[in-house]
Amino acid sequence: MKRTICTTALTAGALIAALGLPAATAQAGTAAPRIDLRVLVVGDGGPATDAIAAELDAAGTPYTEVDLTRSNRPTVDAAFLADTVDGRPRAKYQAVVLPNDNPFAAGSAEMAALASYEQTYAVPQVDAYTYARPAAGLQYPVTGGYSGSIDGVQAQVTAAGRAGPFGYLDGAVPFEDNSSSVGESYAYLSTPAPGADFTPYVQAPVPGTSRQGSLVGEYRHDGRRELVVTFVCNQYQEQFRLLARGIVEWMTGGVHLGATRNYFAVHVDDVFAADDRWDTRLNCTPSDVDCTNGAGTPNPIRMTPADVDYATAWQKGHHFTLDLVYNGSGSVDEREDNNGVDTLADKLIADRDQFRWVNHTYTHAFLGCEQDITVVPWKCRTNADGSTQWVGRSAIDDEIANNRVRGRISGLPLQPDELVTGEHSGLRILPQQSDDNPNLAPALADEGIGWIASDNSRDPEQRTVGNATTVARYPMNVFYNAGHVAEQVDEYNWLYTSRAQGGSGICEDNPTTTCLPAPLNTGTGYGDHIVPLETRIALGHVLSNDPKPHFVHQSNLAEDRIAYPVLNGVLGGYDGLFADNTPLVNLRMKDIGTELQRRAAWKTAVNADQVTAYRIGDTVTVQAPNGVHVTATLPSGTTLRGSAFGSAYAGEVSGWTASSGGTQTFTLPSLAAA
Repeated sequence: MKRTICTTALTAGALIAALGLPAATAQAGTAAPRIDLRVLVVGDGGPATDAIAAELDAAGTPYTEVDLTRSNRPTVDAAFLADTVDGRPRAKYQAVVLPNDNPFAAGSAEMAALASYEQTYAVPQVDAYTYARPAAGLQYPVTGGYSGSIDGVQAQVTAAGRAGPFGYLDGAVPFEDNSSSVGESYAYLSTPAPGADFTPYVQAPVPGTSRQGSLVGEYRHDGRRELVVTFVCNQYQEQFRLLARGIVEWMTGGVHLGATRNYFAVHVDDVFAADDRWDTRLNCTPSDVDCTNGAGTPNPIRMTPADVDYATAWQKGHHFTLDLVYNGSGSVDEREDNNGVDTLADKLIADRDQFRWVNHTYTHAFLGCEQDITVVPWKCRTNADGSTQWVGRSAIDDEIANNRVRGRISGLPLQPDELVTGEHSGLRILPQQSDDNPNLAPALADEGIGWIASDNSRDPEQRTVGNATTVARYPMNVFYNAGHVAEQVDEYNWLYTSRAQGGSGICEDNPTTTCLPAPLNTGTGYGDHIVPLETRIALGHVLSNDPKPHFVHQSNLAEDRIAYPVLNGVLGGYDGLFADNTPLVNLRMKDIGTELQRRAAWKTAVNADQVTAYRIGDTVTVQAPNGVHVTATLPSGTTLRGSAFGSAYAGEVSGWTASSGGTQTFTLPSLAAA
């Protein structure tokens, strides 16, 4: 393990400060105050505080927001910040986030109240984006520093940052430069002011000099601690996503409700089957619904045994497991057409334990409305009275059950309650089908399905379908009907260039899509444009505490194997950024569904003020409604009911524990042990 954050390495005084305890009170042996596990976010409408609030939201960490732009906002005074509960002093917030080091008017009583509060309870303050100046522990940029764009700059975590709150990073913090015509990152780079107790955690070279200027650092003064951030960011930028965990861990001392991890799962659909191929002349896919009247000649794409060998070797090399989403009839059809021989299926079955497997229905049939594919786009068939014709319950049952039987005969290690329908059909799909097939929920219940995949681009929110719950999947822009790079780029050009450029114009008609300025080169456009873009999008999901799986198709593991450059970009990019103590979490579908389900229940309880949590000394107490799982991030060595809590991640422990409607008591590593 590299550079883990270890609380026992701190001095007793440092640990007291990290836990937010008044050092004088704790050391004197008098009653420690109660510190509520809630963050105060004072915002001004700027992106920096909004980004930190978004991080807290994603983690499930409770916070209270005060919007300085609202005239009816509460006054930040002593009563707002602290009171007494059962005779014990209570700090209502464990940390304070401000838009800068002092967003109030000169001589403000509110800032004075905050400063006093922070001093009294050792509560840390984050300056989300502030100008480098002596009041923040830094020299003015004009004194040998820099102010301006740092697009494309490679910042570095310092030794102090790696030993402290950013120990989950390997060191590099690249700043985005996605467009030469748009300024994306503005920063102040400066060195500590003379005599200031300032420790840089993240820094970058000052242009034109050999010096390093601070971007994130800790300033200690007047009995207070500030995390000084001198670059502007929003919640979606990679540099913020990399540093967000460390910002939260610094301000909470690694003791807070909620948790974040970096997740990545990849589903490979249509395994055993063959996928139709894009026709670069007709600009449609023969045998599919976008080619009308039988236009074109089908030329399907199907993996080979060599592709299976490549996939298993790739998995071992990347310590990653793919989820193969299979259609059993694909092998049956191949054997019928090839005198009983299917070398691909034989190879996949022989190597079945190298992968996870998910039921994708037997024939990949469309399970929603009965489709009229004589028109483009297709439409739902209707009865004489205008009602929709639906695929029947027994047909859905057969698709699920027959494929499960085929999987069991082949010895595939299945989870029988997981299902991905063909094209996510049966679920609503706009504009043709605004509701789920009413026969879907009963069929899912018949077959014991607990988790059904949905398309995140159309149906992103987790919801129930009868007794089943959806798990939204991210479609990767690596097309199912492309086995070769040239086919992928040709179809990409058709979709994303204007009519004047020879494209379909779909991008012109869709207000949320941007057209390419010119068609991509079919030889180089995939590696130069599509792969970097898809890598950045997927890695953005990974860094956002988002467990939803991504999906490609078996065709993308065949022929030119066009999925791998994107997957390599994600995994290689991740490995270059994170320390060994922060591995990618690669969950199967039902575990992803459970994680999302627990988060939703937790968020509902937190937003309804049904969760109470506080810290007194080395004890954390949490009360939550019955049936709601509690999530927390705590120092290594924390126990719950006498047993170790959570699992190790990023130098701490985190996890879920079921609530029975009572009190959960966590015991932090003893202060004396420090």
